[in-house]
Amino acid sequence: MPCILVIVPAFNEENSVGNVVRDIPAELVDEVVVVNNNSNDQTAVEAARAGATVLDEPIQGYGRACLRGITYAQNRQQKPDIVVFIDADYSDYPGEMTALVAPILSNKADMVIGSRALGHRQRGSMTPQQVFGNWLATTLLRWLYGVRYTDLGPFRAIRFESLLALNMQDKTYGWTVEMQLKAAKQGMRIMEIPVSYRKRIGFSKISGTIKGTVLAGYKIITTIFKYL
Repeated sequence: MPCILVIVPAFNEENSVGNVVRDIPAELVDEVVVVNNNSNDQTAVEAARAGATVLDEPIQGYGRACLRGITYAQNRQQKPDIVVFIDADYSDYPGEMTALVAPILSNKADMVIGSRALGHRQRGSMTPQQVFGNWLATTLLRWLYGVRYTDLGPFRAIRFESLLALNMQDKTYGWTVEMQLKAAKQGMRIMEIPVSYRKRIGFSKISGTIKGTVLAGYKIITTIFKYL
């Protein structure tokens, strides 16, 4: 069996991170790594209690947390074959990870994006600004890079060697779009599969505030133009 490592960036998700870890198919993955991104609650405790390996990234930033997880994977004695990223807020369904990695396991893709636009989305699980932002970003990616995406969903799987080849740099909100546009530029085999999406547990630090929404939108747009 290929070695699958799951990276879960987490900031103040004590009420949900345990559910995420416990719902990940144990027979599928080798290790679940929760990156505690400067939380001031019991996120690290709950993640460890659920069986995850917990790392600390004291400087806040979604991309920073993901990069911390990648560094851990590189230093692992057994390098992973596939890395899966999933958020800690329990809005995605970890049980759908089996379908997410299937195209990579069958050698049909190098990267698979879980698309909320193609799947079943619970009413109210995404704000109108999130829906519009996804549409705008994917439209720009199609116009500027010639690649068709329907979503910038955080639930995704990628071959580890492909992930390293992307040389990921973004440390905050531009992480997902950087990965998708670089994969397109490098000619990787990319697939989207429908995934389900529900209302998150707790309050969103990005889409839940005007400041977070504006900063995230600005970073995503500037990242798209940065790599032209």
